[in-house]
Parts: sequence; C-alpha cells; structure tokens
Amino acid sequence: MDSQKLKEKVTQVLGESKVGTLATVVGNKPHSRYMTFFNEDLTLYTPTSKETYKAEEIERNPNVHILLGYEGEGMGDAYIEVQGKASIREDQSIKEKFWNEKMQKWIESPQDPDYIILEIKPETIRLMNDNGKPETMNL
Repeated sequence: MDSQKLKEKVTQVLGESKVGTLATVVGNKPHSRYMTFFNEDLTLYTPTSKETYKAEEIERNPNVHILLGYEGEGMGDAYIEVQGKASIREDQSIKEKFWNEKMQKWIESPQDPDYIILEIKPETIRLMNDNGKPETMNL
C-alpha cells in the first residue's frame, strides 16, 4: 500500500475510534488502561488528571503504546498500534479545545488545575487486519 493510502486508512481508523488502550511503562513493565482519544492529523490527545498514575509514569518515561480501532465486530476489524512519546500539556487553550461535559465525573471544569491533556506524538503506526498484512508508517 502506498504511503498516502496508508495514511488515509490510519486517519479513517482515528476518526472512527475514540476509545482505546494507553500503555505506559512502570519499572520496565507495561501498564494499560482504556482512554478516550482525540486526534489532529496523526497526533493523539487524551484528557486526564495530574493526580493519576499515568501522569507520573509519563513524566518518568514518555514512551507509550496505544491500540485503537478494534470494535469487536469480527476477526477482520481494522485497528492501529501506535508507538510514540507522550507529553503533558497544561495550556488553557488545549484544555478548552478537548473539554467535554462528560468529563465532569473526574474533572470539575476546563479550569480545574488538575486537568491535563496527554499529547502523543507517534513514532510508528501499524495498520492491522486491513484485509492483508500489517502496514507500518514510520514518522
């Protein structure tokens, strides 16, 4: 698959899939949890609180792995694997941009000082189960 078609397929999965797993590294072992993801082009964003283990884990080791796209409809569902580096964003403009009222269960408001956005810059994205062998994008 040519690089443009691969990027289009990856972008399609990102657009259709909002919930996936985020794995961080703790003492050389993976630690995974479900998160809600937003994207701009191929950069991923996920809201969270400073008072979580994942924020501490990313400060110690920014390497993360994300799975997005498998919807459980069948063995052939396309999904992506993302390896990248995460950073913590606290600027108010990005917090406002990704704020959603549903987050009030965990975060009071977009002004909550514990509210942060994790920004994940992909290094490698693999498209899986798309009617053929895995395809890899190196960024």
